[in-house]
Amino acid sequence: MTISVSGAAAATTSAITDEFVTRLAERAREAEELRRLPDATMTDLAASGFTELLTPARFGGQQADFPALLDPVRRMAHGCASSAWTIGFLALHNWMLALFGEQAQAEAYATRPFLAPAPLAPNGRGLPTEGGVRLSGRWSWATGVMHANWIMVGALCGPDDAIYPALALLPASDIEVVDVWHTDGMRATGSNDVVVTDAFVPEHRLVSVIDVYTGTAPGAKVHDAATYRWPMVPALALLAAMPALGSAERAVEIYAQRLSERVIAYEGVKQKDKPAAVAHLGEARVRLRALRGLLADTVGEIEDTVTAGDPVSREVRAQARLAAAHIVRESRAVIALLLASSGASAHFLDNPLQRISRDVGVLSGHVIFDHDTSCELAGALSIGMKISPIAMI
Repeated sequence: MTISVSGAAAATTSAITDEFVTRLAERAREAEELRRLPDATMTDLAASGFTELLTPARFGGQQADFPALLDPVRRMAHGCASSAWTIGFLALHNWMLALFGEQAQAEAYATRPFLAPAPLAPNGRGLPTEGGVRLSGRWSWATGVMHANWIMVGALCGPDDAIYPALALLPASDIEVVDVWHTDGMRATGSNDVVVTDAFVPEHRLVSVIDVYTGTAPGAKVHDAATYRWPMVPALALLAAMPALGSAERAVEIYAQRLSERVIAYEGVKQKDKPAAVAHLGEARVRLRALRGLLADTVGEIEDTVTAGDPVSREVRAQARLAAAHIVRESRAVIALLLASSGASAHFLDNPLQRISRDVGVLSGHVIFDHDTSCELAGALSIGMKISPIAMI
């Protein structure tokens, strides 16, 4: 499935060529060993202009429709899921910067490419001071931090009797990176911890989480475009699901090729002559086809709503989070089905199937993909039940 790309975005999205994806695949093992994106990948990324895709036109960006971000990230995962995740979020965070006020955007977009991790859990405390807050805290899961020049973090700000959740924007010089990212998958994301100690954050570099969740952040008024009226959780969840879907698609391609080449030990027949093996391929393809349909339906509903200038309801936002969680769960299940049908040789380190399985296994642990919670929120809202005003939808 290719989600349509309009106008100004076409040139930039086409910069994510088959050659770009092939190079990600060629560097996948190096990226794992480095635990960050290789320098050559960062050079290719800068040349592609992809991080500019959702940057506002006012600041020299492409200002594409939000859905234009999704398909290239899905395709990048055919090369390396870990790299696709990192690049996708670096591009998404350019969009998140556009949700802040105009002064904050002008300051941060002056650094190009703007490369900012965004650990969103409110693990920081911003204490009021003249002109802003003094921020301290420690955050995990800072994807892309090894390449950062800015950072966005979640924090509880204000006086003790009037605390509110906010996102805070800081230059990377204000953070300390703690090397903790020793994992069995998604290693190239370099998602280390970051520490901030008593850093001053001016008021204009704070934005209310509630406004970001609802699509009514300051940037929605600064830039008169539907792109910046997308609510954050559906945007984040659907983008984050793309490396899983793309990885499952690549697993199907690899498995189909192996069917013609692999000879079953002790049987002397090609695997393609085993009916069960071929049936697994057919099952995998139809399950992924269903996921692409779910994705298109979910994205289309939100895009139609924001284009019309209407708010996206909490029920629709919850359904979008659930759709993303389902895409990831099903993608992981398809990969497991094919890996189990591929024999022990699929676990050699030079076989991409084992890396795909490890990467998507780690990816699926992201809190946004908690399937039970996603089902609970969507179900509760569908029958008019009340949920927490700060529930992640």
